[in-house]
Amino acid sequence: MRFYSATTFLFPRHYERRLLSVCFVAVHIPLVAAIVYQAVTGRWETTTLVVLLVATLFGTAAGLASIRALLAPIEEATEMLRAVQSGERISHMPRGGGDLVGRLLEGVAAAANESATRIELLTDEAGRDSLTSLRNRRGFTEVARKLLVHETEAAVAMLDIDHFKQVNDRLGHARGDALLMVFAQRINALLRRSDICARWGGEEFIVLFPDTALEEAAQVMERLRATIAADAELPGTQRPVTFSCGIASLHRYAELDDATRRADEALYVAKQAGRNRVEIARQALPA
Repeated sequence: MRFYSATTFLFPRHYERRLLSVCFVAVHIPLVAAIVYQAVTGRWETTTLVVLLVATLFGTAAGLASIRALLAPIEEATEMLRAVQSGERISHMPRGGGDLVGRLLEGVAAAANESATRIELLTDEAGRDSLTSLRNRRGFTEVARKLLVHETEAAVAMLDIDHFKQVNDRLGHARGDALLMVFAQRINALLRRSDICARWGGEEFIVLFPDTALEEAAQVMERLRATIAADAELPGTQRPVTFSCGIASLHRYAELDDATRRADEALYVAKQAGRNRVEIARQALPA
């Protein structure tokens, strides 16, 4: 570390240039020594100097190229460290030998993937609802942003468990939480694998139907509504557990907020109309 610190004045921001400069000087020491010796003695041997000069230049070029190539693994390790900082996973795992640089590469690669795994776990936990294990608003929004990158036909549904407040009031919040957990498991299992379900808050849930026409999404929700209403195993009250739903169309991520608002309005209409029904929202006005 002392020599490293002492040479920082040479290319302070470029370690490889500093190393090449030191090697360049070291390679030329024999040539300089020969010139000084012949100058002091006065015995100039031109042929010897020319041969020594050519050999020095050749050795310098070969040495600098070899050192630059040997520094490549360190540069790759630096790039992997940058990936660690940004939470990226290392797709290409470099394989080094048993020497110092090889151990450095293996250590950095392992640390990078361990760090990426921890970040992925933390990110996933932050985007999950602790009670139902479904995505929360944050997790839903992140997935929707990725799925709605390009303009496509899609739909979003807002659903709310009917008379859920009565479950909490009569049977307690523990029973209400149990209902929420089982309800979330049911709808997540009954939806298509491409559909994204999340807990929006309280007893309200949201579903994104990517690459799906509004009428098709409404049919999926209608089948889901009928199945849930007929499920006698849901831990509700004396009556069957049902939900009301509002559904709206969208074509890009920028329309998600408006589509969610329209679906929520349609959900309110479904509740006012007697609950346990699916209402389709009015179409968005042209931009």
